[in-house]
Amino acid sequence: MCKSVVIVDDEAITRLDIKERLELAGYKVTGEAADGFDAIEICRKQRPDMVILDVKMPMLDGLSAARVIKEEGLSHCVIMLTAYSDSDFVEKAGELGVMGYLVKPVTDKALVPTIEVALKRSEEIQQLQKENEEKDRQLKDRMFIDRAKGIVMSTRNMSEDEAYKYMRGISMDKRKSMRVVAEMIIMSHQSMSAAQKEQKARKK
Repeated sequence: MCKSVVIVDDEAITRLDIKERLELAGYKVTGEAADGFDAIEICRKQRPDMVILDVKMPMLDGLSAARVIKEEGLSHCVIMLTAYSDSDFVEKAGELGVMGYLVKPVTDKALVPTIEVALKRSEEIQQLQKENEEKDRQLKDRMFIDRAKGIVMSTRNMSEDEAYKYMRGISMDKRKSMRVVAEMIIMSHQSMSAAQKEQKARKK
């Protein structure tokens, strides 16, 4: 599957030049813009695989547009296009999560290799983020399950193993995940505890 690209530069000739070379390399240019505002709107509609952004543009510059694109998750791979190589610029771009940059005039030798490296790096970062999110989810599931298991152990006078089997039985019978079963047990216990406290308060 060819990767979709949005090219953003205030010079039409630059956009055309990059577009032609990218299409020859097998990429699909799905949008073009001449300023940062239009770039953001196009990315909101298309969610391209990659955005090539010129740094200096009218109305909204490339770094500002890149910040919005990254913060809103409109594209995981942003490459900056600049007329100069500057360490301060590279540092700022890196802080925004920019995957790479190209110096004008862009040569054939630099264009495709830079894009390929940036896309690969972006994919690796996305995969790492997914793995971390899955680990976080599993940890939260474990916390809910352990808490619910403790409630079952105390309210039903069960051992840890018996409580787990009890919850597993509900999970299989109701076709619900252990996390959902745990949340139901915790909510039920909280409701019962609140009702008991209310009854005691009335008796006083």
